[in-house]
Amino acid sequence: MTDHPATPPDDSAPSEPTLEALAAAGFDVDALSEEQQAVVRALTPDELALLVDIRGRLDAAAPEVQAHADVAGGALF
Repeated sequence: MTDHPATPPDDSAPSEPTLEALAAAGFDVDALSEEQQAVVRALTPDELALLVDIRGRLDAAAPEVQAHADVAGGALF
């Protein structure tokens, strides 16, 4: 008998790491609707990388203290 690492159940979205990556980049993914989360889950790796990069550049260009703005349904802060 070979030991295999545990695999997630079939109903778990394979791109849950997409939501985790965006949360780690500072996106409030919990504030997104189910429909918006579905769009995020469908992002390609290149789209995810671009979104995280844009967020990083926006954060770097922002003043030290800044209120969050509701832009594009809360997708950008």
